[in-house]
Amino acid sequence: MSELFDKLVPHLDRMEALNAALGLFSWDNETLAPTAAIDNTARLMGTLSAEAYHAMINDEVKELLTALGTEAEQEKLTLKEKTIFKKLNKNYEELKKIPPAEYQAYNELMAKSGAIWAAARENNDFASFAPVLKEIVDYQKKFANYTKKPEMGLYDSLLNDYEEGLLSADLDAFFDKIRTAVVPLLQKVVAQNDRIDKTYNYWQYPADKQRKFCNFLAEYIGFDFDKGVIAESAHPFTTNLHNHDVRITNHIYENNLESAIFSVIHEGGHALYEMGVADELTMTPAAAISMGMHESQSRFYENVIGRSEAFWQPLYGKLQELFSEQLKEIPLRQFILGINKAAPGLIRTEADELTYPLHIMVRYEIEKLLMDDKITVDELPKIWNEKYQEYLGVTPSTDAEGVLQDVHWSGGMIGYFPSYAIGNAVAAQIYAFMKNEVAIDDCLSSGNLAPIREYLKNHIHQYAGTKTMNEILTELTGEPLNADYYIAYLTEKYTKLYLNEK
Repeated sequence: MSELFDKLVPHLDRMEALNAALGLFSWDNETLAPTAAIDNTARLMGTLSAEAYHAMINDEVKELLTALGTEAEQEKLTLKEKTIFKKLNKNYEELKKIPPAEYQAYNELMAKSGAIWAAARENNDFASFAPVLKEIVDYQKKFANYTKKPEMGLYDSLLNDYEEGLLSADLDAFFDKIRTAVVPLLQKVVAQNDRIDKTYNYWQYPADKQRKFCNFLAEYIGFDFDKGVIAESAHPFTTNLHNHDVRITNHIYENNLESAIFSVIHEGGHALYEMGVADELTMTPAAAISMGMHESQSRFYENVIGRSEAFWQPLYGKLQELFSEQLKEIPLRQFILGINKAAPGLIRTEADELTYPLHIMVRYEIEKLLMDDKITVDELPKIWNEKYQEYLGVTPSTDAEGVLQDVHWSGGMIGYFPSYAIGNAVAAQIYAFMKNEVAIDDCLSSGNLAPIREYLKNHIHQYAGTKTMNEILTELTGEPLNADYYIAYLTEKYTKLYLNEK
């Protein structure tokens, strides 16, 4: 038992309280806050962020961390305490290098930028967002220069904020392997597209009925409405204050049935992870989770489970009943083929499993160019369109369906996108081994997802940040991340479901 660690706890509690307050403001800004509130709310958030900065960066915390870092004190710590110390010490060492005035100004900018992005996307007006994005990029470069290790480039430093140990060299090799496998498979699949009719998906589906079904679907996969809520935002996302307050958003399009359905399953997967974090870890730095692992859970639910025929066997009748005018003549098999139809498109969040990694490659390559000063913010729309044409054979006709489609850069999340591709690969690797221990299809076809949910909670969710992505994968599968499982999963799925369809 460490008396020094006990002295650190009040500081941890203060940090968590201030971060929770900032999280609530951020949630409100994206969902219900009036547009006229932005400037004043940004000042409030700036003040809170300054308090959060000083809650960590002060002499007492410095002294405690220094003392706790000795070998004698480390031996007294539990696994949980060691994880908290490691993560807090890393955050401290990085944050102390950022001047407090710059940190506060950046957080005030973050409080405004989301609304400016949303308006720019709504109005198809990149020029109105570009000045804000330039500020964000400048801050990211400045902060990365403050905090990066000498051997790292700026972009590698940002990548490590989301997946520690991940470097652009690793991603280059990963994407090369994916590209080599996916592009020829996609060409074979697309050649068969004419026989799959999913025009039904783009008929009119009343928003109120979609909300009703999405709420049902969230609860069906295990989302606990006593511990979570669902709202709506320009871009669906998940946030949490702790494991008993997890919030997700959705976006309803009346002329696209699939969009809200798979968004709520995706965000529900994130939420189940957060709800499954052990009580002793929540509201501590040890609750911080690998983004690749986090994305694996949302992708596992959205794609591996949510796009399978077994999942829809007990559900499709309910969906048909709710939308009887639109779906009464659409059989389950046509629906399954429709939700798995692979076709190059413009929108990442609407992309099928096969084209999805190509969307991430576009963003990854652009972020590298941006951080290496090889392109400017003003050039982004042009570069974006060129890469979409190169990789997917389509060109956005507007910036709203091009460079403005994602919220991430407005939130300063440069380096985040690769986690999506990593998450898909992790999900496939977990599935390859999990299906040998859990009768997944039987669970899905019987409408009982509890065994799946409990397996993931017991083997992944409860540990939060006490284990790395590769530690969890190695314990589950016997090896760290291996993209071969992802390639095998895509090849098997699309060969059986799509190419061999009679």
